[in-house]
Amino acid sequence: MTQLATICYIDNGEALLLLHRNKKENDVHAGKWISVGGKLEAGETPDDCARREILEETHLTVKEMTFRGMITFPEFTPGHDWYTYVFKVTAFEGELISDEESREGTLEWVPYAQVLEKPTWEGDYDIFKWILEDRPFFSAKFIYDTDNCLVDKSVTFY
Repeated sequence: MTQLATICYIDNGEALLLLHRNKKENDVHAGKWISVGGKLEAGETPDDCARREILEETHLTVKEMTFRGMITFPEFTPGHDWYTYVFKVTAFEGELISDEESREGTLEWVPYAQVLEKPTWEGDYDIFKWILEDRPFFSAKFIYDTDNCLVDKSVTFY
């Protein structure tokens, strides 16, 4: 089965907005610092999903967003291949959701120099680098084993 999703890197010109997943029980992302995003709903385009997820998870409204790449995660969850659309947001408006209102974790503006110091998925360090280095459009595949260790990866830049 295929699951479509978005990953959204929100950039304020000095820092990336990261989500410390520290609130949900039985969370595959527990303790990790990740970007916001989520599953596409019926009838949504990837852009629609990215804008909705950003608004739901941060209370920010997207003003400028670029499609940066695709990442495939074969069998990331049992029986599901995840295909994720990666976006970078460079213009937005609104006030960030309060920590009390956030259902998923704590949001924090992490300065560029500190992004790679946060604990996250092994493959996410590559994605953070590509976003921070403003690399060309990419197509990547990350394969994790049952212990959530990265066992294989491939990437093509266009």
